[in-house]
Amino acid sequence: MKQILTDSDGNVFESFEKISEDNADKLSELTHCLAVVKVNNDYLFGWNKWRNRYEIFGGCIENGETARFCIIRECCEELGIDGDFEYLGTMRFLMMPDYFSNKERTEYGCLYGITIKDKTLCELSQQIKDRNEILKLALYSEIKENEPIAEIDEALIGFYK
Repeated sequence: MKQILTDSDGNVFESFEKISEDNADKLSELTHCLAVVKVNNDYLFGWNKWRNRYEIFGGCIENGETARFCIIRECCEELGIDGDFEYLGTMRFLMMPDYFSNKERTEYGCLYGITIKDKTLCELSQQIKDRNEILKLALYSEIKENEPIAEIDEALIGFYK
């Protein structure tokens, strides 16, 4: 299998697959969902205070949740947004030991995209509900050269044009 990217933590983004959303929900290793959020023609990132870098949005699937419900919940908590999320596909990762597990493991995640129009960065920043995790927002074009960005997340924005 050709790897897409290995990040500085050793996590491997192994593949991106266009399986159906229903089939993705049936994967036993499905652990999380992520959302690429576009604001007009730019990508939105949030500063994660626990990881000390900019990331896209999302989180872990809770017991009994579908992937779609998870991404709606996470984006509502993190950004105060809801809307019509477009399912883009399923990501496969080889994850290194971290605070979620002390073992190397394979995980799947669903990737979604959403475009927000007619909102400024200031307006979106005021909507953040979970200020324990997301401290500030920025547009990709303004941070890509000078700020730490999760490498895999930076690659994921390319799947939502």
